[in-house]
Amino acid sequence: MNKYLIACLGNIGNEYKNTRHNIGFKIADFIAKENNISFNSATSGHIARYYLKGKTFIFLKPNTYMNLSGIAVQYWLKKENISNENLLVITDDLALPFETIRLKPKGSSGGHNGLKNIQETLNSDQYPRLRVGIGNEYSKGNQVDFVLGDFSSLEIAILPGIISKCHQMIESFALEGIERTMNKFN
Repeated sequence: MNKYLIACLGNIGNEYKNTRHNIGFKIADFIAKENNISFNSATSGHIARYYLKGKTFIFLKPNTYMNLSGIAVQYWLKKENISNENLLVITDDLALPFETIRLKPKGSSGGHNGLKNIQETLNSDQYPRLRVGIGNEYSKGNQVDFVLGDFSSLEIAILPGIISKCHQMIESFALEGIERTMNKFN
């Protein structure tokens, strides 16, 4: 199959636009701009497509909010007849230091509510995910404020390089496969 669903997780609304939790949306918007494509409103989210070397990339920004991401992901997998192995979920990760990016073929939700909902909805943890480290520089009990907080000015200066690397990894995932991409970038 030559179609890939790239589910970029985040929350809709201007109040969430620059938050750490919205790194998936930031990556999607960067790739759209780089490829001169735009997102269109569709069922359960916003969709943009581009084609590269015989592959179709379908980018999804769910409009279901983070905690119900599985609804949008399941809908688009079925609508486009895409298997879980051609799904790539892009999300923030508190367990990884800022600037760290990890591609994994499967795994637990790690406490991430978006991944937890996708896992419950698909009834499987067997799908690739690209985890973008946002660090865990928060005091006890302030996790929600941290992930829903804006990036610092220092982080904002570093983000373009991180996002560009994610773009390369997404294309490599589809063109070279997950194993080669993990060996190359992880």
